[in-house]
Amino acid sequence: MNAIDLLKADHVKVKDILSQLSDSTERALKKRVELLGKLEMEITIHTRLEEEILYPAFKEVGGKEQDIMYFEAKEEHRTVDSLVLPDLNQTDPGTPEFSGRVKVVKELLEHHIEEEETEMFPQAKKLLGKAKLDELGAQMEAMKASYKKEMAAGNMAA
Repeated sequence: MNAIDLLKADHVKVKDILSQLSDSTERALKKRVELLGKLEMEITIHTRLEEEILYPAFKEVGGKEQDIMYFEAKEEHRTVDSLVLPDLNQTDPGTPEFSGRVKVVKELLEHHIEEEETEMFPQAKKLLGKAKLDELGAQMEAMKASYKKEMAAGNMAA
């Protein structure tokens, strides 16, 4: 699978989890906790794939416009990883506050996904070409499998 197709498949998964989370009620505590765990795992792995594989390749072949896109995307990741998800994790899933925070996370991530899919990914396709995207996709699949193993092992040890 090429890098863009793999990342788009991740986007579908993340949007699905977000929809389930935002549709859940305050009484569905167990479901919310489970979905939040899944969301966090998917976002953590996805962010690493983008920041360690696609983004550097994109930045390398691009110009000033791609540099700006690269730094904006990284900043959006930082906002979600450092501020929004930690806040959501600290919020009682049985409260209206949790529901409000889920809505904000959903809006932020949907905005980020749309920008990647309508701006960055089409440019990456042109600039990197099929062969390079296939090579990056193979690297991503290997890295993703490795991260999932690590995270599963980490969860079992905890």
